[in-house]
Amino acid sequence: MNKFLLCSISLLLASATMAQADWPPNIHLSKLPNGLEVLILEDNSVPLATVEIAVKNGSYTESPEFNGLSHLYEHMFFKANKDIPSQEKYLERINELGIQFNGTTQTERVNYFFTLGSADVVEGLKFLNSAIRYPLFLTEEMKKENPVVDGEFQRAESSPFWPLIDKFNHKMWGDLFSRKNVIGDHNVILTCTTEKMNTIKDKYYYPNNSILLVAGNVKKDDILKQVATIFGDWKPSEFDPFQKWPIPEFKPLNPADSLSFAVTSPNAQVPALEIGWMGPDTRNDVKNTVVADVFSYILSQKNSKFQKSLVDSGYALNLGINYSTQKHVGPITLFMIPNPGKFKPSFKALQQQIDQFDAPDYFTDEQIETAKTKLANQEKYSREVTSNYVHTLSFWWASASLDYYFSYINEINKITRADLQDYVRKYIKGKPCVKGLLMNPAQQKNWNVTNVDALFN
Repeated sequence: MNKFLLCSISLLLASATMAQADWPPNIHLSKLPNGLEVLILEDNSVPLATVEIAVKNGSYTESPEFNGLSHLYEHMFFKANKDIPSQEKYLERINELGIQFNGTTQTERVNYFFTLGSADVVEGLKFLNSAIRYPLFLTEEMKKENPVVDGEFQRAESSPFWPLIDKFNHKMWGDLFSRKNVIGDHNVILTCTTEKMNTIKDKYYYPNNSILLVAGNVKKDDILKQVATIFGDWKPSEFDPFQKWPIPEFKPLNPADSLSFAVTSPNAQVPALEIGWMGPDTRNDVKNTVVADVFSYILSQKNSKFQKSLVDSGYALNLGINYSTQKHVGPITLFMIPNPGKFKPSFKALQQQIDQFDAPDYFTDEQIETAKTKLANQEKYSREVTSNYVHTLSFWWASASLDYYFSYINEINKITRADLQDYVRKYIKGKPCVKGLLMNPAQQKNWNVTNVDALFN
C-alpha cells in the first residue's frame, strides 16, 4: 500500500469521527482528500447493500445547446467503459453480481445506483468506479441510445396536458427555460456527440462535485478502507464548476409581461388550469422552504377550507397545490380541473380562496398541528427501505444540505400560523404569477375565452 493511500485512509478515518448534530447514529459522513464525500448507512436487517454515486449536475447546468444531455449522460453511464468494453459485457457483469441498477436525472442532481448482495459490495464499488470515471461514450452505443432517450420525451408529449405544461414552463422560466427542463430538446438529444458527453464529464464529473453512498449490511470502517483504495486516486478538478460556469439567476416574474395564456388541444377532455409562483429556495430563504411544505400539505387535505370551498362546492373536479424544494428557485404550482358545468364561476371562486390564504382563520390550530405531525411521520416512514432512503439523502445533499435534511423534522415543528401568513404574503398573495388554461377547441369556442386574467375578476 503506497504512502498516499495510507495518508488517505488515515485522514478518512479521522474525518469519520466528526459528530453530526441531529443525525441518526447509523449514518456516517466522511470526505476523501480528493474531495469525494462518502456517506455510509449501516443497516443489517437484510443481507443487501446499495452503492450510489450522485453528481451536482442536471438541467440547471444546461444552456440550450446542452438541454437534455444530463439525462442522456445518465443513460450512457450504463454502457461501455475502460474496464468493460461493451454494453453486452456490462449487462453480463450486472447479471453475475445479481445487481438491480438504475439512475435518475433531476434539475439539480444526477444519481446512479446498484443494489446487490452485501457480500459483493466491494465488487459493486469497483464496478461503479469504472462507470463513473472511465466512460467511453462509443459512437455506436450513442446512436442506439439517442432515440431511446428521445422516446421518453415523446411519451411525455403524448399526455393531453403537455401543451399546457410546456408553455407554462416557458412562461415561468423565460430565456432560462433549459435550466428547468430536465427532459430536454428533441434536436439536441438526437444530434448529441461523444464530444458533448465528454464536455459534461470534464465540467462536472469529479470527486469534489460528487457523493458516494453505501447503505445496507456493511461495516463503516471496512467500507471506508475499501473506498479509499478504489476511489482515492480519482483526481479532483482544479476548479469549482459553479464558479467557472455560474448558474444564472432566474429573473423575477414581471407583471408587465404577458404571463397568462390559453392553449387548445383536441386531446383535452376537460379544461385544466395551472398557476405558478416563484417560491423560496435553499440558498436564500431556508425557513420558508419548510413553511411551504406545511402550507401545501394543509391545502391538499380534504378537510381544508381550500378543498371544501372548491371541490366540495362543485367548482373544481380536482385541485392541488405543490412546492418543489430547490437550490435555485423552488416553484409553487397550483393545478385545478374546473368543473365544465361551473366553468366561469370556478375562477372567481378560486381567486376568493387565494385572497384568503393569509386570513387568521383560514387554517385551524388542529390542521396546522396535524400537517406538521403527518409530514414528520411521512419523512420517518420514507427511511424504512434503505435502498430508497439513499436516493433521498443524495437529493438533499445536492439541493440543500444533509444538515438541512436531518434537521427538517425539528424545523417543521417550529412552524407557526404567523409563519404561514408571512409565506403567503411574501410569495403568493398579490405576487406576479403565470396562469395557463388548457381547453379543447369546442370548449374554447363555447366559452369564448380571450383573456385568462379576466376570468378571475
